[in-house]
Amino acid sequence: MAHCVTLVQLSISCDHLIDKDISSKSDPLCVLLQDVGGGKWAELGRTERIRNCSSPEFSKTLQLEYHFETVQKLRFGIYDIDNKTPELGDDDFLGGAECSLGQIVSSRILTLPLMLKPGKPAGRGTITVSAQELKDSRVVTMEVEARNLDKKVCVEGGLGSSRIKWTGMVCWKGKGGKVFHSGCQDFLGKSDPFLEFFHQGDGKWHLAYRSEVIKNNLNPTWKRFSVPLQHFCGGDPSTPIQVRCSDYDSDGSHDLIGTFHTSLAQLQAVPAEFECIHLEKQQKKKSYKNSGTICVKICQVETEYSFLDYVMGGCQINFTVGVDFTGSNGDPSSPDSLHYLSPTGVNEYLTALWSVGSVVQDYDSDKLFPAFGFGAQVPPDWQVSHEFALNFNPNNPYCAGIQGIVDAYRQALPQVRLYGPTNFAPIINHVARFAAQAAQQRTASQYFVLLLLTDGAVTDVEATREAVVRASFLPMSVIIVGVGGADFEAMEQLDADGGPLRTRSGEAAARDIVQFVPYRRFQNAPREALAQTVLAEVPTQLVSYFKAQGWAPLKALPPAAKGPAQVPQA
Repeated sequence: MAHCVTLVQLSISCDHLIDKDISSKSDPLCVLLQDVGGGKWAELGRTERIRNCSSPEFSKTLQLEYHFETVQKLRFGIYDIDNKTPELGDDDFLGGAECSLGQIVSSRILTLPLMLKPGKPAGRGTITVSAQELKDSRVVTMEVEARNLDKKVCVEGGLGSSRIKWTGMVCWKGKGGKVFHSGCQDFLGKSDPFLEFFHQGDGKWHLAYRSEVIKNNLNPTWKRFSVPLQHFCGGDPSTPIQVRCSDYDSDGSHDLIGTFHTSLAQLQAVPAEFECIHLEKQQKKKSYKNSGTICVKICQVETEYSFLDYVMGGCQINFTVGVDFTGSNGDPSSPDSLHYLSPTGVNEYLTALWSVGSVVQDYDSDKLFPAFGFGAQVPPDWQVSHEFALNFNPNNPYCAGIQGIVDAYRQALPQVRLYGPTNFAPIINHVARFAAQAAQQRTASQYFVLLLLTDGAVTDVEATREAVVRASFLPMSVIIVGVGGADFEAMEQLDADGGPLRTRSGEAAARDIVQFVPYRRFQNAPREALAQTVLAEVPTQLVSYFKAQGWAPLKALPPAAKGPAQVPQA
């Protein structure tokens, strides 16, 4: 694998974005892409979306490896997100900028004009990117709640918000000369609170974390969150921290509930309580006490292990391949067939296999990979099988390296009859049995990656959903590459980028473990582009599984049993 020099964290903000929405400001999100050659760009990550904001400061940072010896060309794209789909083609483009990571690192803070296209600026829009080397892997993990937060009050000239949302114009005076609006949507309603944490540096307050919004609740408990220690306080527990509690408004005019100042050292003295103070209210009302209390239930500094920590600590990635031999592929002897071997001995199946396998094989010490076929009638009884060994040796389906899988595939092709249906569940369950056996060791010693190469939609949809949901609780990922031009809508659903995959009974997957990519999207791209896309989520999936189990990286390579060809023990 390539040597990782260091990890760099990018913080992103924008100014003067153009407004694409008619009645409000844009809802911007930033996408980071890297040039992977051949005119192709691979997505590295996205920030969160911020609603109704033309000068956003994104809370979510983006991380990437920095290699001194390589020119790493980056592209930042700003989009106005008005729907829940992950695709960006139906969202308005607010502008983009290109530079190299070296430029950002050498400048530390780099501001660039946003362009709609070469030579056409996106108004006065700019993007500012700052880089920070991640010197350690420590994170701050917190759980915070609040009590007795102030209600929403629409008061003109009084102690409440000066930002008023009302649907009518009927007003009256209350005690103290306060003016109330009868049509106000927020009048005396419960707040929709969220928190923001800022650290002080260079004489300014820098956003470190923004929580989710909890609707209609004066006693909220926010989700537990983790922030890199370096980003939270620069690694210094005594750095001043400002915490702001605000009432969310959909038009972006959030109302301040109150603030307090502290430090990481004080936050760690749990349980810790802080009065939330609104300075304007405090100055105007003698009887004012506070606008609520913020309670820190958990605040601890932990080591967050990376993919490299686990791999370099001895975790073996067991790679298994499943190849579709259903009749919809066409007669292998016909040039129209997806299994047809060209004069150079390749087809889409083999190209996809080489692309992904050549990367994954570096993480397996013995380079022996089980390979299976499904959907064919196999000798000698010509019964349909959905998990037959490509080398026709069920007791030892291992192939020596990716070339061994290729050789076994070429030898199996003329010996089987393409049939059907397209069932994924048997092979997924096959690999899951060995993942379950590895999980019983309760160590971060093994992780399983199943590559399925298929030409069409899955037939056993419900059984496959069940299999994927069960596998999501195991050290396992599933990569599906769609070969040919069929309708792959069912595959997109298995990918579950829009929400957790669920079984018919409603059981939700513990995590997203499926990555689907249609091969033809990369047909004319460099071979590494496909691998980078389909394998992009595997490191995160591996880390999320081991983190959820509480398993630290191994210090030495264990004498682990080999994967999916063995008979799992009870």
